[in-house]
Amino acid sequence: MTNFRSSRQLWQLVRTARELTEDARVRERVDAVLRVMGSLGGKYGRGRRLVDALEDVAQEAILQGDFAFAQRFQRFAAYARGELFLEILENYYDDEARLRSEEHMRRMAAMGADRAVAALDVLCRDKPDATAADARDLFRGIARSVDYLGLGTGEGGVQLSTKEVRRLQQFGHMEILLRNLPRPASAEAARMVSDILADVDAGTLAQLLELRARQAGLGALRTAVEDPDSSENALHACLKNQEWIFGGAYVAELARRQYTPDAILDIPLLRGDGSLHVVELKRANIKDLVIRRSGHLMLGAPAHHAVSQAQNYLRTMDENRPRILAEHGVDTRRASATVVIGHPRYVTGDVTPREITETLRTYNTHQARIEVITYDTLLDSASRMLALSSATRTTSDTS
Repeated sequence: MTNFRSSRQLWQLVRTARELTEDARVRERVDAVLRVMGSLGGKYGRGRRLVDALEDVAQEAILQGDFAFAQRFQRFAAYARGELFLEILENYYDDEARLRSEEHMRRMAAMGADRAVAALDVLCRDKPDATAADARDLFRGIARSVDYLGLGTGEGGVQLSTKEVRRLQQFGHMEILLRNLPRPASAEAARMVSDILADVDAGTLAQLLELRARQAGLGALRTAVEDPDSSENALHACLKNQEWIFGGAYVAELARRQYTPDAILDIPLLRGDGSLHVVELKRANIKDLVIRRSGHLMLGAPAHHAVSQAQNYLRTMDENRPRILAEHGVDTRRASATVVIGHPRYVTGDVTPREITETLRTYNTHQARIEVITYDTLLDSASRMLALSSATRTTSDTS
């Protein structure tokens, strides 16, 4: 069940964002959001209607090439769907709230350091000859025991508000991130890393971070594919907002997934010319992806079913092209599609990976608007793109 949300803070963030764009179509969509939310002090229009209106702003911003503005409203929509804490939005887009949060974190860090000193004082009092190893053991024991500590309830206990509980959850997420950061092996190594970062310009650092994020995303997708129990939803989650995996022809993943009442698209991608490309996802664990009948290889029933589904989507888009173009700014005439289904590791019936590739190549040769590929092909293609990006980055750094 979706936990729809809205708030005065979201209303203010949307109002502030409206002044950040001069595009008339984008502003028109923002105004539609404000109409859904109503005036200050109301109920702020929580629900599916608000989510759709926020996603419409994001999509229009994508069409106009303002990807930062689109990401802002995608995050607003995620909050309205109940997928993102309000504090995260405030840290991104509310300077005063971010400063308050930073001050809170500084106080928490100072308090933690103070408590650490107090713990060391107790250790030295009870054991005057304590060593650094003893101190490490002390803090290691504290770290291992925190999962068993509680704040208590009832008289004399501490009652936390919902916002404070969420803030504790944020600190938990922060701890996981910090725990996974690479740590320099020595003070000298730390100074070297600091010097390197000081010499790196923001653009280069952003490229490196983007490359690292893509590597992590591709790794998550590979893990999901290699799990025979992964559902379509699990694979979809790994591919969300990862349009680069499908090649350089696509500039963005569209925010809206539904353009007709009877078709919800898995991944709608925008081509550079403004036209739509549909990605239909199926499970990786398909045993009869390719079958052998009377000595000949052919696609099995699951693949044909997926292609028929994609054909119906494209037909519906063709029939509704004028309305979709007028209401959403997306050209669906002669839209194309990719079906991602199966992996050679799961195919049974004594069919080799090479035979699977050749069968799909033969099938795709006779298709005009729909291509069928396996997750193996998708992963290999994306890995080559990443390797090329890494090599290009290295070459530019050394030139």
